[in-house]
Amino acid sequence: MKLTLSGHEDLYAVEQLQLALFAGQAEGEAVSALHRGKTWLTAVTTVTLGGETHTARRRLNVKDETVRTRRQMLQQCYYLAALPFLNEIPAWGALSGVRPTKLTTRYLLDGGSERGADTLLKNTYFVTPERRALAISCSRSTVAAARLLEEKDISLYIGIPFCPTRCAYCSFVSRGIGKRTQLMEPFLRALEQEMEATGRLVAQNGFRVRSVYIGGGTPTTLTAQQLQTLLENIYCHFDLSACLEFTVEGGRPDTLDAEKLTLLRTLGADRMSINPQSMVDSVLKASGRPHCAADIHRAYRQAVDAGFEAINMDLIAGLPADTPQGFRHSLEEVLALNPSNITVHTLALKKGADLFEKKAALPTYEEVAEMLRYASQALQSAGYKPYYLYRQKYMSGSFENVGWSRDGRDCLYNIYMMEEVHSILSLGAGVTKVNLPGGKLERFTASKYPEQYIANLPHTLAQKEEIFALLKGSV
Repeated sequence: MKLTLSGHEDLYAVEQLQLALFAGQAEGEAVSALHRGKTWLTAVTTVTLGGETHTARRRLNVKDETVRTRRQMLQQCYYLAALPFLNEIPAWGALSGVRPTKLTTRYLLDGGSERGADTLLKNTYFVTPERRALAISCSRSTVAAARLLEEKDISLYIGIPFCPTRCAYCSFVSRGIGKRTQLMEPFLRALEQEMEATGRLVAQNGFRVRSVYIGGGTPTTLTAQQLQTLLENIYCHFDLSACLEFTVEGGRPDTLDAEKLTLLRTLGADRMSINPQSMVDSVLKASGRPHCAADIHRAYRQAVDAGFEAINMDLIAGLPADTPQGFRHSLEEVLALNPSNITVHTLALKKGADLFEKKAALPTYEEVAEMLRYASQALQSAGYKPYYLYRQKYMSGSFENVGWSRDGRDCLYNIYMMEEVHSILSLGAGVTKVNLPGGKLERFTASKYPEQYIANLPHTLAQKEEIFALLKGSV
């Protein structure tokens, strides 16, 4: 759909909402206009599609104008003009951002009530009652997690960009190793140098590590010996005496065995992620997952036997060849294992993923909505609560990914990373986020491919000096 702006330059705010409301729609045109008078800012949006035209107007007193209030008005106006063309009321209303809970979290941290947060989402963004309740539940967990932090606390992310093979829906930058393992050792040697330099900066500047997350890729693609060396290096270069949580992303069950799981637990990892995505073998095959449901059961039993009490399992709603009945079976299978966390993702078709190019037959909007409704009901009935969520571009139905927890086992790292309540220091392949005064955020991206990471190590080490200069100035 063609988008034209008149009288303003807030393209991103309007364009992202258009993508959410009219994903894949090539026809039609929308005009977002802003008229500035002495007393009022007036937004007018006109949407034309299929021979019909609808117009909406909103206004704002110029005394109340900020970047945020102006963009809110423009999004409200676009949403109201678009609404007559939509078959369903959008779950997230006029919200287009990937982190909708940041609004409610900020409201609660500033002393607002949950009732006030609900009113904010309802009246300003037209969010549905179900999604308002979901956001507030997640913000409640964020507020509790934020209260565990002190001024010089940080979290560590360690990115291992290797996978055995590439899944059809995956858009992450990672190296599918197959039988080629020659890059793994050089990568780990470079990573150890980055750990040494970064650990020294952390200690010199008096920062405290509160959570560690080893992600990827699939970190457990590494051999048992390589995993042992990796964890020993972490403990060698960082003081983890105040660390509240240490997660390893197992992800693929075909990379897990009893030896690796026992080793990881013995060396201090206390949270493991084992991600089936589906428990239906035909769906796994269609998604490029070279394992079956039986492998999930085996890996989960081995993780429990190794001593892991905190285990996360991921499912994806909307995978090719899946149905509401198949998704229901998958969730029931996972619930029977009784993990402490279950994360329900909605399929996002991104450039770089095989599914984006092949356009395989996927479940409909209505089917994905049915999957998510069932997940919410079943998880709540089983004693789980939503504790973090985020959205992605090109997501089926413009829904969300939700992490569910029980027994007080919220994943702190997920909250800290997604809600951006403190700085995340990334090593290896990943993104460092430095929280700055005034709610500003500075991002530093490392080289994502292992070859580039190894070649660019001197730049990465110099970048860490720059990062810590910012960190020191932020506290």
